[in-house]
Amino acid sequence: MAKEATDLTTIDLFSDEKRPGRPKTNPLPRNVQIKINKRNQVKRDRSNGLKRVEFKIHHTLFEQLDQRAKAEQISRGELIESLLIASLAASQN
Repeated sequence: MAKEATDLTTIDLFSDEKRPGRPKTNPLPRNVQIKINKRNQVKRDRSNGLKRVEFKIHHTLFEQLDQRAKAEQISRGELIESLLIASLAASQN
């Protein structure tokens, strides 16, 4: 039986051919890659002297923070950090 280039049902005949698409670059599954990347991010942050803080706020306050951060062209985290620093400096005086 001859090998027909348009026959895609007998994929075993074409296993040596390159298929279009992005090549697999990491042997690990995506969920494992995400865990490793997150762990590395935490290590980088820790080595830079950063500490993670998590809290809940009302959505209206969240939207105000988001709008102000966009207006000042900084991240929301940077805005919150600057507000906390200003508040602490004001309370010490």
